[in-house]
Amino acid sequence: MESKVSEGGLNVTLTIRLLMHGKEVGSIIGKKGETVKKMREESGARINISEGNCPERIVTITGPTDAIFKAFAMIAYKFEEDIINSMSNSTATSKPPVTLRLVVPASQCGSLIGKGGSKIKEIRESTGAQVQVAGDMLPNSTERAVTISGTPDAIIQCVKQICVVMLESPPKGATIPYRPKPASAPVIFAGGQVRADPLGASTANLSLLLQHQPLPAYSIQGQYAIPHPDQLTKLHQLAMQQTPFTPLGQTTPAFPGMDASAQASTHELTIPNDLIGCIIGRQGTKINEIRQMSGAQIKIASAMEGSAERQISITGSPANISLAQYLINAR
Repeated sequence: MESKVSEGGLNVTLTIRLLMHGKEVGSIIGKKGETVKKMREESGARINISEGNCPERIVTITGPTDAIFKAFAMIAYKFEEDIINSMSNSTATSKPPVTLRLVVPASQCGSLIGKGGSKIKEIRESTGAQVQVAGDMLPNSTERAVTISGTPDAIIQCVKQICVVMLESPPKGATIPYRPKPASAPVIFAGGQVRADPLGASTANLSLLLQHQPLPAYSIQGQYAIPHPDQLTKLHQLAMQQTPFTPLGQTTPAFPGMDASAQASTHELTIPNDLIGCIIGRQGTKINEIRQMSGAQIKIASAMEGSAERQISITGSPANISLAQYLINAR
């Protein structure tokens, strides 16, 4: 396995995304950017850090597999150095492990876990690192966090094995990448109103957003599908605010002051039989993601004998329905 990555994999260019807190990012960048410059030069990997004043940032490492492993080694050793330095000023006696969070398309997480958890168990046992795959997707994305912790050497071995899995099982369909949001992002509605508290959104705002900004298609960048400027996030936020369904465990509507126009309606779609599989996904994963992101109730009719098409019913507010349709078309 490993020889395949280190020898035959030299020409394979991979992109690995890491999720880091501001303090970790500061450590990687270093004084006047010296640390990240050194990492780029010595590893030969491209290391990009997402912009923004967010509590979390995305660090993207791209390059041949060997360059990626060198970059990871440098990051892991830098974090260990930080831990040792912080311990010299504290009374703690046991050294905490180095922890890295990878961001992995949800469609690849199944291969990483393996049947009945066999693959993840094998990686844990052979590398000595702790590996955990988050059960939920990161907000407004189809990616999950994979947390690795252990000694720097265990982490490097673990990353090598994860890269093998990712090369052998490429992501299925389009991936909506996770983009960290500022701590309290104001929501900007059509007409230019800015509100820090999005709950006051009215359906009128939503219909304006839909009328004046027709939903563009995804642009495909590498294996990622990027919805045009934050449109998906805006719609997701609005859809969540205007869902007519009572959240589980609540007896009163979540937003009592909601317009009557945001009440549930049903929209019918017809999909060819040969495309229904990619909308449902393996064991219903894709359709569940669409339900989760759009807030709509989605029912797929059983196949009718002799018919080449299946009926899909989408029930929800106009926002829920629009977003569900958008995501189904994107599939």
